[in-house]
Amino acid sequence: MPEERAGAAWADFVATVEVRNVCEELGYGTPDVRVTPERLLGWFQDPHSPHRLFGVRVDGLIVARGLYEHLADDDTGACWVDARVLPAYRGRGIGSAVMRHVESLARAEDRTHAIVYIVSADGPGPRLEPPTGSGSLPADNPEVRFLLGRGYRLEQVVRGSRLALPLDPGELDRRLAEARVRTGEAYRIRTWAGATPEPFRDDMAVLMTRMSTDAPQGALEEPEDVWTADRVAEHEERSTADGTVLLTAVAESLADGRLAGFTQLAVPPTASAPVDQRDTLVLREHRGHALGMLLKLENLARLARTHPGYPSITTWNADENRHMLAVNEELGFTPMGYEGAWRLDL
Repeated sequence: MPEERAGAAWADFVATVEVRNVCEELGYGTPDVRVTPERLLGWFQDPHSPHRLFGVRVDGLIVARGLYEHLADDDTGACWVDARVLPAYRGRGIGSAVMRHVESLARAEDRTHAIVYIVSADGPGPRLEPPTGSGSLPADNPEVRFLLGRGYRLEQVVRGSRLALPLDPGELDRRLAEARVRTGEAYRIRTWAGATPEPFRDDMAVLMTRMSTDAPQGALEEPEDVWTADRVAEHEERSTADGTVLLTAVAESLADGRLAGFTQLAVPPTASAPVDQRDTLVLREHRGHALGMLLKLENLARLARTHPGYPSITTWNADENRHMLAVNEELGFTPMGYEGAWRLDL
């Protein structure tokens, strides 16, 4: 990864991000899925989740990228790999060469299994369903045939959704009032912009850790990702270095003063780009009080007040996560595409 946003290393990194963006936009059919190099750099420099990034050149041009990632302190053996090739350069064996390389890194480190997330554009013909029984992908898509040919199994389908902005302010106020009544008076909603206040960092660390274990993941066996208060602060600083503003809403249980749930919106520095709906979680022991809906509505109301003018919000959810999808659908999110979560036993 480049150490600074200048020079040859930065130019190469930008080129790999463009490969990623072209492939994502082609699969989802919308530029809303594009990300900036500045944003990705913050993620890739996370010491808790080391990344190794590779580029493939043809006649001096980077036309493909490979990615290998794992958790720094994980001993379960899982890792994440990826290969993207610009459309004009497909069919030459580049994707296969990239995947062989990143898979060889995983085997060299004695990883037990590799996980791939890749978008699949809708298409005709037979469908491939995951063991979850929720969602499906076109079985004849090139990326589906490619992964099946390499021994990967489709374990889960993930839905990408989009909410067009602005929301009707009267309707938003009405829904927010109704959600507050449904939740009742056992919880206090708190919101903030920017870094998590120090008194809440320990609880936020618990919530972030539980995101890695409580969210549906089929048979992917993604490892527990343990967070600390210091890691929360470091992550927020790193992921907002490009000017992104984090809007957070949390539910505080009045019974014990601990946080029972949270949701975050990442507002990019450019108002023409979509807002990123990041994690939303209500701890299992606090579910059944409509907290998920209330938290999202509180954050949407804050977004409308403090950062108007953005075109949309994007989010991703496991297709079997019917509760969260129902919340999103009620808010007005509509599907923009689907991706497969694939597993290869090494």
